[in-house]
Amino acid sequence: MSYSVTDPSPLSRWIAGVTVVLYAMITLLPLLWIIATGFKSPEDSIAYPPKVIFEPSLEGYVNLFTTRTRISEEEQATPPPAETWYERIAREQGQSIAGPSRYGERFVNSVIIGFGSTFLCMVLGTAAAYAFSRFRVPLRDDLMFFILSTRMMPPIAVAIPIFLMFRQLGLNDTHLGMILLYTAVNLSLSVWLLKGFIDEIPVEYEEAALIDGYTRFQAFTKVVLPQAATGIASTAIFCLIFAWNEYAFAVLLTSGTAQTAPPFIPTIIGVGGKDWPAVAAGATIFLVPVMVFTILLRKHLLRGITFGAVRK
Repeated sequence: MSYSVTDPSPLSRWIAGVTVVLYAMITLLPLLWIIATGFKSPEDSIAYPPKVIFEPSLEGYVNLFTTRTRISEEEQATPPPAETWYERIAREQGQSIAGPSRYGERFVNSVIIGFGSTFLCMVLGTAAAYAFSRFRVPLRDDLMFFILSTRMMPPIAVAIPIFLMFRQLGLNDTHLGMILLYTAVNLSLSVWLLKGFIDEIPVEYEEAALIDGYTRFQAFTKVVLPQAATGIASTAIFCLIFAWNEYAFAVLLTSGTAQTAPPFIPTIIGVGGKDWPAVAAGATIFLVPVMVFTILLRKHLLRGITFGAVRK
């Protein structure tokens, strides 16, 4: 009977499979609970013991995207007909819709700032990583360590100096200010990750392109960038996740015009206290763009994790 020391045994595969399934269930349980809470009524969301089986309701999503006012007793006696399904849900709670909420604006701000800073970080990080990888930069190792050292201190530790600097420059509560800030925070991570990917691309490819008449920029765009697409995609995911979920700077430096969704969602208040279904609905919708972005780039992400692990 042949036996391979590299192939796992059936028992090992079974144990590994069970472990992965259990880990996935434990990891996904909070997410599934948040999604379910978004479809509960306010009473069911705070029921004790917690309700696993409940009657679904869209009240949380209606409360998330609208502002409401209480209907007087006279209006409740002879209410005007509801024109839409969400007005009917509000009337059932003794409320009328006064207008849209500001969640949509905050969500758009998150998209602009998150994807804008990620794009800028990839452009600057790729250029810097290519320079460190291919050129003889004086004090290259010292500069790389200096870039890495900016990640050693938590960003919130410099929140007050950044707040004062932004106030002097007029960047408080602006999209440009938040994009530049998140780019500065993520740039060190992108440079280090992308340099590792570019180091794995043989320099002979570029030399062959230069011999064929390509300029350095053409060799970079037509040879290096396609080969580094895996690293760029995986690095972009990490940068986007940080910019998308960042809370402390968003609370300190924004209040209205450029405020993102993370500091806005916890402030959603319903009748009689915190509107947990609306909070859960906002968190669920907030997860969608990053999940879609990650799923679209999942092949690059999985390959990027193991890229360069085996050297010839």
